[in-house]
Amino acid sequence: MTLEIEKLLDETGWQLLQELQQNARLSYSELGQRVGLSAPAVADRLRRMEEASIINGYRAEINLAAVGLPIMAIIRLRDMVGQSCLRVMNWASEIPEVIECYRVTGNDMIVLKVVTTSIEHLDNVIAQLNMYGSPSTSVVLSRPTQPRVITHDLIQSNTETH
Repeated sequence: MTLEIEKLLDETGWQLLQELQQNARLSYSELGQRVGLSAPAVADRLRRMEEASIINGYRAEINLAAVGLPIMAIIRLRDMVGQSCLRVMNWASEIPEVIECYRVTGNDMIVLKVVTTSIEHLDNVIAQLNMYGSPSTSVVLSRPTQPRVITHDLIQSNTETH
């Protein structure tokens, strides 16, 4: 970790990150009240965190079923004979139903998170992927946990045990 990033990730920096992860729509004024800074100081801190690539963006969390995409699946690709991972990942990133793509270790080479309007729609996506490898699909039934907030404690407890 660079010195600049370490300075930005002091206690106040981590408090800002935690607050933003829980609600990225907070105003600079509200954030400042929560962490003990003025609104201009918060704006400056966040700008510097963005420039340092600590913060990569701000997003709305969409209820996929409410917008017509009730089916989510995890598709693992392996046995991509004659295909490079990079080529398959680039191709997969052009499929609108693919919302996340990861190159992984282990038996699988690529893991995709896809969303579709129906099981038939999912079947069509799987058929497209058959051209590039052997897909193995798991339909997501539920999401028992929400995305976790990344905290300084998570990093500290992990570095102390290793």
